[in-house]
Amino acid sequence: SDQMTSLSLLKKAFEEYPIIIQNTTRLLEQCHVNFNFENAQLNANQQVFTTSKEADYLKLRKLAYDGIEHRYGDIKDMTVVIERIEKEIGIVNKKGFVAYFLINWRICEYARSKGYFYVGRGSGANSILAYLLQITEVDPIELDLYFERFINDYRTSPPDFDIDFSWDDREDITRFIFNTFENVALLATYNTFQYRAVVRELGKVFGLPKADIDMLTTGRFQQDQLDQMHQLVLKYSHLVKGMPNYTSIHAGGILITEKPIHYYSATSLPPKGYRTVQFDMHIAEDAGIHKFDILAQRGLGKIRDTIEIIKYNQPDAIVANLHTDVKNFMQDPEINNMISQAKCIGCFYIESPAMRMLLSKLATNDYIGLVAASSVIRPGVAQSGMMREFILRTRYPEKRKEAHPIMQEIMPETYGIMVYQEDVIKVAHYYAKLDLAEADVLRRGMSGKYRSREEFQKVEQKYFQNCIDIGHDPEQTQEIWNQIKSFAGYAFAKGHSASYAVESYQSLYLKKYFPLEYMVATLNNGGGFYRPELYVHEAKKCGAIIESPCVNHSDIANIIKGTSIYLGYSYLKELEKKTMVRLIEARQHDGLFKSLEDFIDRVLISIDQLALLIRIDAFRFTGKDRYELLWQAHFKLDKSPQKYIQNKLFNPEYKETTIPQLHTTVLEMAYEQIELLGFPLCSHFDLLLEPPQNNYGLADMKAHHNKMILMYGYVVNIKTTHTAKGKRMQFGTFLDINGDFFDTVMFPPVAAKINFRGSGIYKIYGKVVEEFDFFSIEVHHLHKADYIQDPRYAEENPQTLQRLEKQSSLRDRRMGNSNGYRKLELPHEKINIDQPRATRKSIKTG
Repeated sequence: SDQMTSLSLLKKAFEEYPIIIQNTTRLLEQCHVNFNFENAQLNANQQVFTTSKEADYLKLRKLAYDGIEHRYGDIKDMTVVIERIEKEIGIVNKKGFVAYFLINWRICEYARSKGYFYVGRGSGANSILAYLLQITEVDPIELDLYFERFINDYRTSPPDFDIDFSWDDREDITRFIFNTFENVALLATYNTFQYRAVVRELGKVFGLPKADIDMLTTGRFQQDQLDQMHQLVLKYSHLVKGMPNYTSIHAGGILITEKPIHYYSATSLPPKGYRTVQFDMHIAEDAGIHKFDILAQRGLGKIRDTIEIIKYNQPDAIVANLHTDVKNFMQDPEINNMISQAKCIGCFYIESPAMRMLLSKLATNDYIGLVAASSVIRPGVAQSGMMREFILRTRYPEKRKEAHPIMQEIMPETYGIMVYQEDVIKVAHYYAKLDLAEADVLRRGMSGKYRSREEFQKVEQKYFQNCIDIGHDPEQTQEIWNQIKSFAGYAFAKGHSASYAVESYQSLYLKKYFPLEYMVATLNNGGGFYRPELYVHEAKKCGAIIESPCVNHSDIANIIKGTSIYLGYSYLKELEKKTMVRLIEARQHDGLFKSLEDFIDRVLISIDQLALLIRIDAFRFTGKDRYELLWQAHFKLDKSPQKYIQNKLFNPEYKETTIPQLHTTVLEMAYEQIELLGFPLCSHFDLLLEPPQNNYGLADMKAHHNKMILMYGYVVNIKTTHTAKGKRMQFGTFLDINGDFFDTVMFPPVAAKINFRGSGIYKIYGKVVEEFDFFSIEVHHLHKADYIQDPRYAEENPQTLQRLEKQSSLRDRRMGNSNGYRKLELPHEKINIDQPRATRKSIKTG
């Protein structure tokens, strides 16, 4: 087998053939690989967009001045705008980035021509040129965003626009770029070996049994248990850890170079189908090639699809222009109230439990506040303790006096607290007197990617030396350094946060004024932070009637008709795509289905696929029970394999069969929905084995402030984190009995003894605590409540059947009247679909 041989052994083996050794040595001396990026100029990217650099410059000026009418048509004094344009265009031209701006403009112009929604974000949003060229939607004058964060005379790193497109539009944008520009390639990224993965791979190489590999990867072993082979695996795992494993494709980086791409790198052709270089973004930056970030997100898909859904569901509705009217959204008290009350489920970037909690504590009710919150929520700000301090100074103006005078002067808008990436540069420049180039090295180095570099270490030393020379308090100097170090790599550029906030306002507008259409679009774009079930629940809270899939009304995706939302066939995981397509094509060609027999005649389908549709009650328009339809399907559907050639010329006559009277209980239907859809269309509280001991919900927490409370909650999200000492703690978000969100915290002593047992309803006992008017439960005990046994598989003994019949009767009455969900009329009990939902209290006492 192949193995590495020492130089001394090689020389000994070939000592009789000195010519081979001499030739090998000469060959090695002639080979060298040298990547010297010290003199790399920022000219590797495509340098000319039109015909010449002069023509490019004139085109950029024209585009900028043409954009004034669109962006600032209502401003009387244009002096500030003109001065900002001239300042930026001078720096852009001097640094050689004119073509870079024009290429981004062309990409966005194409997107607008196709009707694609997009968001230009990152530090590029600090540029008025980007705003005028419609690359970004953030006004840098309004927010006082300084251009130097993006491009300045001192900055050596290339600028960076991040442009987000909808997840299903990005592919066409990528195709457009490759077809439009000559020298294009995707950027690679390096996947490196993680320690446990290396142990596992080397264990296989060394031929260790699986049990030994598992022992080594978990670390559960004593040193004296290890033999020589074990020790070799561990030794080489430490050496290989962190080394490149294989190259992959960068999330959105595209290179557009001046010279042919193979001048810089060999390329590969991954399954994505576009040539890809073999180096990553850090090497690209060192080499002077700045990437174009073409990214994808689902939030833009929601906005785009909502507009289309409104067109067919409310054709007469007047919808605001989501680009030009966004400043009006920011002044809308109804929308701002949604933010301050954290009623943002489904809205981009502001729907997570952590963001909802922060917005509630800050009582955020304007654009500037939302911009700040978008950066404050980042891990570094929270971990540094600055999040709590920011909330205090926001809520209580008298606390703002505690800010250091220099910090207050540098950052008055955020009360002397570093919130944005720009704040790091400001503090380093004004507090420690570092020049702007050094301050930017500090800001970049804080990301962790460059922290080990020599240039960063020099700047760190200069920071402390300058503070000593200035005469700053050493303790204060260290504290400010700790703040910078703890969050700078995680904080956003202010323009980036502002871009996110614009998209949040666009989402909020649609959620406020077209909630049902927006929730359908949210579901059709894969949801967001939460599971689809929670967005179905939110749609119901917004007034929707939720219908399970139906052969006459549903589509592959979710669809809305009036206030009824029909869930899509795609939720039926075992339903084949070809079955969905045939069903829809038959309905479009010959109209609605009239009966089960009519469906069988018109749609080529197997009994297994048909059974799925019957089980989810997709033939409820027939008025027949599911069980009866299942029997009829087995009698009438041809079991032999069929070929789909053409429609039948003559439809067969079906023999009538007599079937015993059968009926589906609502409880059975709920469990069928859980199995087929993944969630029931009733409340989970209707499935409890024992009724809740009380009806407490979010609304009752304020009255129990600092008191113990027992509440029932359906688990929405559990976040596990660790304290500074490494102990595990958890934050839980639940739905109460009324369908409202409430939050809990489990500190390490409780988290250590609690194990969540999956999805379901939990009995939560703890103390109601409050911080900045945000109420939550400090959990003492938590126990999962039992659901009623699935009646479809219940044991058939007299006692069980008697208990199930009693429980099923109660739940059928209760669940049959659930507001917003379809009511199933049972043969033994007629239900009035217009009857209002019975209160929980009456159910429990009745």
